[in-house]
Amino acid sequence: MAIIVNVDVMLAKRKMSSNELAEKVGITPANLSILKTNKAKAIRFSTLDKICEVLDCKPGDILDYQK
Repeated sequence: MAIIVNVDVMLAKRKMSSNELAEKVGITPANLSILKTNKAKAIRFSTLDKICEVLDCKPGDILDYQK
């Protein structure tokens, strides 16, 4: 897949656990794990918006494109 999700990088920068992020965003830890392992086929803009709000970042900080 060409789109890479770098949630782990932002979690490390913010010194936040995956479980804490999942709770604050309102998604299950399992769904966050799917995002982190690049197995997700899609993400809702509302979820991306909430992740960015909680991590105080921009979508480009989380999503990357690789050929």
